[in-house]
Amino acid sequence: MDAPIAIVALGAALAGFVQGLSGFAFGLVATSVWIWVLQPQLAAAMAVFGALTGQVIAALTVRRGFHWRLLLPFLAGGAAGVPLGVLLLPRLDVPAFRTLLGLLLVVWCPLMLMAPRLPRVRRGGRFADAIAGALGGVMGGIGGYTGVIPTLWCTLRGFDKDAQRAVVQNFNLAALAVAMGGYLAGGVVTREMIPMFAVVAPAMLIPTLIGTRVYIGISEARFRQIVLALLTVSGVAMLASTWPEWARRLS
Repeated sequence: MDAPIAIVALGAALAGFVQGLSGFAFGLVATSVWIWVLQPQLAAAMAVFGALTGQVIAALTVRRGFHWRLLLPFLAGGAAGVPLGVLLLPRLDVPAFRTLLGLLLVVWCPLMLMAPRLPRVRRGGRFADAIAGALGGVMGGIGGYTGVIPTLWCTLRGFDKDAQRAVVQNFNLAALAVAMGGYLAGGVVTREMIPMFAVVAPAMLIPTLIGTRVYIGISEARFRQIVLALLTVSGVAMLASTWPEWARRLS
């Protein structure tokens, strides 16, 4: 197997397991691996495709209801945010975006992880939930990162494990479907990408199913720890992946 294809398959498998376990983070994990061998626009398209595929698998295997009253504000915000993210993708300074996102994750998530009791955010109501959904939508359009902000927000809101999974999983499924539609309509996805998509789908299938089985057996506290730890590690990997570009720019 050629090295790039092996790395694509490895990234898809790792990201599939993480998404099956946590309900999000395919784009974060996969692009942290793929960015070393793929162009940013190709990595973004593959991340959206893989994340959408994983969400379909998870929706069929981990059903936690819809919680419509919790979900609808996120969906409304995401509907506005995804087209903006798709529009920004060709114009975005990808290393700068990834650096800022990585810094957010490596600073904020460990603080949340080490806090003995997280303060619950009770203000803002549905409007604040919609803002979180809009930010998730923008990040989904940029590269399949739909779940980062909604997951952090649901954690701060104090949602229990199943309520958070229901919101994030269904939000991701809807937002990623819109993002992929935007990529197809906007010409971001090309025929040359199809062979790589054919590598991603089978590579992530079994790991995603394994991740969903692990999710079912873990406790509320362990789930929170896993989610925040995964976000932190993803942030570190994201910062590491941008270093070669910054070194080139500063040289």
